[in-house]
Amino acid sequence: MLIETKSLAKFFGLNPVLRGIDLQIPAGQSLALLGSNGAGKTTLLRILSTLSTPTAGSVTINGYDLATQAHAIRPLLGVVSHKPLLYDTFNAVENLTFYAELYGLTNYALHLTHLLDTVGLTRYKDQPIRTYSRGMQQRLAVARALLHAPKILLLDEPFTGLDQQAAQLLEDILLDAKQNGTTILLSTHQLDRAQRLVDRVVLLKKGKVDRDVSIAAVDSLVDYFNTAVLG
Repeated sequence: MLIETKSLAKFFGLNPVLRGIDLQIPAGQSLALLGSNGAGKTTLLRILSTLSTPTAGSVTINGYDLATQAHAIRPLLGVVSHKPLLYDTFNAVENLTFYAELYGLTNYALHLTHLLDTVGLTRYKDQPIRTYSRGMQQRLAVARALLHAPKILLLDEPFTGLDQQAAQLLEDILLDAKQNGTTILLSTHQLDRAQRLVDRVVLLKKGKVDRDVSIAAVDSLVDYFNTAVLG
């Protein structure tokens, strides 16, 4: 398994957010995490992203133990979180250049140009990020996440703040990454979007895996999802 969690738990003080998550994700699979606010989606993604440590249990990614080998895991990941992780005084090119050098990439100028074109930001590439709308920052965050051709994409509500055109652009990018064998794990509140993008749906409820179904069986989840998640 490319990603595996065993009895994964996370407490904030006495408050349990994850309550024993057992999850296996093979290489090349795309998976959507669904659940209401507070279900544990963001916390799980933060742990897998090495941005947070679990209270109990274990995480293995590409054979590396997260507790002791996080440094080996990070280069495998492309992460889009609630925060864009961009420098707002830099422009788009400067941001991507910074991360390219951080990842040790060489001869990346054409790659940066292609990424900016892919996310529709070429005409704004010289403007400082502080002048960008939330949706534009999100698109640049996606370019940052794709910069080093990661083996795994972890995306926390990546469609938040995107208009319809930008959302369709992101869908196309994710479908292309999926076709190229990238393992994708994204959280979303939108079951219909998940149906278009992923192979498998995991529904979290109160920090536990409540349902785990293939996309072929996801129609059986619709009524339950509408009741349990959307209320």
